[in-house]
Amino acid sequence: MVSGMKKSLAVLALAATVVEASAFVPKGAAQSPVSSLVGAAKQSPVAAFAQNDGKIQSSTALALSSSGGAAAEAEESGSGMKDSLITGGYFALWYLFNIGYNIYNKQALNALDFPWTIATIQMAVGIPYFVALWALGIRKAPKLSFSDLKTLFPVALCHTGVHVGAVIALGAGAVSFAHIVKASEPVVTCLLNFLLLGQVLPTKVYLTLLPIIGGVGIASMKELSFTWLALGAAMLSNVSSSARGVLSKKTMSGKQIGENLDAPNLYSVLTAMSTVILIPLMLAMEGTGFFGAFKDLVAAGDYTNKSLATLLALGGATYYAYNEVAFQALGRVNPVTHAVGNTIKRVVIIVASVIAFKTPMSTGSIIGSSVAIAGTLMYSLAMNGAKSKKD
Repeated sequence: MVSGMKKSLAVLALAATVVEASAFVPKGAAQSPVSSLVGAAKQSPVAAFAQNDGKIQSSTALALSSSGGAAAEAEESGSGMKDSLITGGYFALWYLFNIGYNIYNKQALNALDFPWTIATIQMAVGIPYFVALWALGIRKAPKLSFSDLKTLFPVALCHTGVHVGAVIALGAGAVSFAHIVKASEPVVTCLLNFLLLGQVLPTKVYLTLLPIIGGVGIASMKELSFTWLALGAAMLSNVSSSARGVLSKKTMSGKQIGENLDAPNLYSVLTAMSTVILIPLMLAMEGTGFFGAFKDLVAAGDYTNKSLATLLALGGATYYAYNEVAFQALGRVNPVTHAVGNTIKRVVIIVASVIAFKTPMSTGSIIGSSVAIAGTLMYSLAMNGAKSKKD
């Protein structure tokens, strides 16, 4: 029965992806609501991020807050079919790189039980990429004062928590379970927005939290690979992600931060700052034991120096790549497609991880995860509806 439900879930994900592809909105299409969601390429990207009502649920969505408006207002070029194919290509790469990251990351964590060190490596791998773009003039380098860096520091600290929490969760339990718990992020977002900002949302938005809470609870009770560390680390990632949005609203809304700090550069700066934050934390938590474990693993014959280094590099490369591609993918579609895309992405990752690692999932875990993921979709749609009425 469980095997049949897994197959049904995989078919559902594939069908939903096909449906989503038909809903792509070409860049520049009339009445695209992207500009109303992200509003303002003309503003500071950090200010636009802060105004996104705490809906940012990944390290890439913060860049959407500034890039989406520009994409919606850009002049239409080429045919609608061409734009749809380009957008579909971005989504395909976004999903592909995200699946690749989760698989490479889990393989590395299975081989080397050093999540803090692996998280630091993954964060640092992206630095040569954007530094090269700045050095070659392909992308204008940002200019930031010490005051600007102080303003960005709380966001970078939360950005660090998002990543390291997710990596620890993936190492401590199944990939599928980590993403099931990550689906509960809207609950944390609503709570922090109320406690710290006094934001009260429409009743229908709060009602969508019930299936999320219930689904995660059912999945956790029935999860065969459940560990408290995986649950706690995934919740750390959730809290950090929600706190990032709240802190941005409180400290950076309306401020102009530096020069040339567009969406990709904002993510690049946060990546560099998070790497600097992670290095001392990594040394405090795990010391230099990673290097000895690396040598022992190679000596045991399970890996060569090259294959193990390549695995770690691929984890970092796909982590940065899926974030970069997501800027382009999410900036070309409307909020509803964005919400559907994020939801389907989580389903696809869960299905892919179950297949790749042959992770057993109980019937209760499948039912609970389905309910929770459906709840996150309803939450996103309800939030978009509430924002549209407000605007």
